Amino acid sequence: MLEFTFDGEVVKGQGAGAWHFIQLPLDLGEELAKIASGAGMRGRWGSLKVEATVGHTTWSTSIFPDDDGSFLLPVKADVRRAEDVGEGDLVEVILELM
Repeated sequence: MLEFTFDGEVVKGQGAGAWHFIQLPLDLGEELAKIASGAGMRGRWGSLKVEATVGHTTWSTSIFPDDDGSFLLPVKADVRRAEDVGEGDLVEVILELM
């Protein structure tokens, strides 16, 4: 398994009840796209399965391509509550490509 660590800002999507996300750095997104394309790992909508860790919380999810050429990591409410993070917070993320 491949593991990557980066810092990212928690941002909120538009609209009521919108999801919160962390955008992966562009260079990491490009690297993951190359790895995934070569290994045939892409899922629906170009997603990639990952295990993500923020603080002491680890969860399985998928990252999704964004308009900037990188990926977005959805951060569900349970994770935000457990780690006491919200919109605008900078967090360290550990991603493991599944």
